[in-house]
Amino acid sequence: MTPRVDFEGALCSGYAPDGGLYMPEELPQLDGETLRHWSSLSYPSLVKELCSLFIGPELIPREDLNGLINRAFSRFRSGDVVHLRRLKNELNVLELWYGVTFAFKDLSLSCAAQFLQYFLEKKGKHVTIVVGTSGDTGSAAIESVQGAKNVDIIVLLPKGHCTKIQELQMTTVLKENVHVFGVEGNSDELDEPIKAMFTDVAFVKKHNLMSLNSINWCRVLVQMAHHFFAYFRCSPSLDTHTLPPVEVVVPTGAGGNLAGEETLDANGPSGNLPATPVFPAALWLQL
Repeated sequence: MTPRVDFEGALCSGYAPDGGLYMPEELPQLDGETLRHWSSLSYPSLVKELCSLFIGPELIPREDLNGLINRAFSRFRSGDVVHLRRLKNELNVLELWYGVTFAFKDLSLSCAAQFLQYFLEKKGKHVTIVVGTSGDTGSAAIESVQGAKNVDIIVLLPKGHCTKIQELQMTTVLKENVHVFGVEGNSDELDEPIKAMFTDVAFVKKHNLMSLNSINWCRVLVQMAHHFFAYFRCSPSLDTHTLPPVEVVVPTGAGGNLAGEETLDANGPSGNLPATPVFPAALWLQL
């Protein structure tokens, strides 16, 4: 049985020793008053509230947590960080592309990198991040940690399977802690040796290895926020006894963004967000 870990342990890991993924043992129950308060918050403030439920003050005091999240979003091209665009026929699009690399993964990776560097600096430790990418993850992970003194990042780039702009985003960052290698095969084939490496517990421990791919719980945690944010902006009112339903379409590849729905149906009768995910097109094609 895999030993329990705290948030820091889950963040600074890849796969769990048994080959599974770290997830919370339980999800906080949110009452109606909390949801009504959250519904008026900006996106950065919502991320702070959500993260504080899973990151105790003994790990990161609340004032420090707020500062780290502010720093994570400071390079975004919009102070709002995300935007909800209202179209016709009650159709809305949540715009998640205001980060440095124009990918939604900037949202979670910028926060994960700040939390990681906070822990490393406190303990004087160094880690090497190993990332396999199909394009977006590699560039967003590089931007989040480039130049960090306690981190080296190794990105494995499948040759011929990324767009030219994605390749350039990864291969033109000239920082000493950034290492990008072209590899044969596609990103799915690349996942197999990476998973095999992370299940070699002794090897991972010896070289202080971790992952910032979507297997990392911190990625899922921060991505929960934009599902809450979208629901609050689309819902006409939270003052009714039965909260109004919202249908959510999630474009996704490996399912990481879809995993952000984890909280939307898990908060009991008084605090449930009735968001129904439509089966995502990209995932349908994979099946």
